Amino acid sequence: MVHLFLTEPNWNDVGAYDSTKLRISLLSKLESVVQSFLISKGRSEARLWLCKTISGISTIACRHQCEMFMDLLRSKPIRYSLASQLLEMIFDKMPQKAGYLISKKSYILEKFFEGHPTRIFKWFSNFGATGGGIEHGKGAKALSKFAFINRDICWEELEWKGKHGQSPAVVATKPHYFLDLDVQRTVENFLQNVPEFWSSSEFAESLKDGEILFIDRNFFRDYFIDMMYKEKSRDVWNAITEFLTEESFSYLCQHLLITLEEQDLYEFLKLLQRYLQPSMEHKDLGNSSCMFEIILSKCSDFGSFDQILLLNALLTKRRELLRLLSDEEAEAETKDIVSQIFAIPDQENSLATIIKGCFKLKTVEAFKWLVLQSWAFYCRLLEGRQTVESWESFFMKNAISFRRSNSYTLLNDDGVSEECASDLDHGVSKKSKHRRKSSKKKRRKLDRDNKYDNEFLDFNTTNDGLDLQSNSETFFLSTDEYSTSWSIVDLPEHLSQHCLSTWMRWILVKVG
Repeated sequence: MVHLFLTEPNWNDVGAYDSTKLRISLLSKLESVVQSFLISKGRSEARLWLCKTISGISTIACRHQCEMFMDLLRSKPIRYSLASQLLEMIFDKMPQKAGYLISKKSYILEKFFEGHPTRIFKWFSNFGATGGGIEHGKGAKALSKFAFINRDICWEELEWKGKHGQSPAVVATKPHYFLDLDVQRTVENFLQNVPEFWSSSEFAESLKDGEILFIDRNFFRDYFIDMMYKEKSRDVWNAITEFLTEESFSYLCQHLLITLEEQDLYEFLKLLQRYLQPSMEHKDLGNSSCMFEIILSKCSDFGSFDQILLLNALLTKRRELLRLLSDEEAEAETKDIVSQIFAIPDQENSLATIIKGCFKLKTVEAFKWLVLQSWAFYCRLLEGRQTVESWESFFMKNAISFRRSNSYTLLNDDGVSEECASDLDHGVSKKSKHRRKSSKKKRRKLDRDNKYDNEFLDFNTTNDGLDLQSNSETFFLSTDEYSTSWSIVDLPEHLSQHCLSTWMRWILVKVG
């Protein structure tokens, strides 16, 4: 029987045991097997898992998230990928901010249009006649307005497609004549002979909403990077600061962390550690992302980047991690080590010794053993216990109160119904006609091949030995105050997480 170790021991009676050394030795072997496959087969995926976990942290203040990303942007060597991605985000979400900055230096766009007929056509050729009037696009409007106001210096530079040109007086009464303007030749004349246009208020006004950015984003991205690092433009850095403060931490992490090299991501974790809030509500411990945050906040040293990848994968991606171990040799080795762990004598005290050691050690290394043990529980619980009766027996032996989701009678720790003790005498109750829907747990459905959408490593739970009717049964458990209906397929993950959160509560009470 798997003992979950959910009852807090008397810490004064917990000492050193030979079984503790054996447990740590076996957990270390398990770590080596998992990490070798994680790093060799799924490193890029593991990095994405880590970025997703970080983006789920909800306790970072706006000013702190800004400081962290600004530290990376201002540090050397310059992280061009990070800066480029950030500017792309600003272009998408705040184009008017970038457009305003461009409008303040509109003269630089002479180089943007010079020798680029396609850019000229996209920005200036949008003259249009609608409803008897004339409605120009932004570039066309700027060109026509400047030409009328400054007709004494530039009207002769306008090139017309017809046999003869048009006078200002005629065009003023018939603005649709602008449709006959040869835009490319006209703009080329302005580039060569009318420098006043490129620094004019008319042209600057056309740029302010940022629409110009989408003609060639790469050009403007490079231009802003030059303003950031070569010109050290205060206006650009102020705009970046505003963006990093106003956007959500989750959004920033999801789009920016993936651009970082591993060393930079490791540095970001160190910056993040400064601002984590250690005083978490105990209810948050059931959330794997919150658990990662708590462990990170409590550790003065969180080891190598590989250890961080492993720790996060064990905490937040149990099923996905098992898929990486689908190799026949790795699967067999993992199962063998897990079996040895649960064959250790004096199991409770050996695990209690490890937990007690976490009271003083504030490193990822200390917490790692508990996370590995929790994952070993997950692997072990995937074996056997395929029937409702076997799970009920398991709950009772571990003092977990429960009720079936189609039953409204709570069972005591000894498994006896509070309303009717005869329920257990008859074994499995009738199936529920109407299954409860849980807002907190997404249902997993069986497809025609009797496989779950979220498959995990077999561990003896093959279809040949699986009772599908029993597998679809669900339970309410005292582990979460009966708030969620847990299907049998989800019980291993929930219970292994519950064990870890229970141990973490004991540690947090001791170390604060």
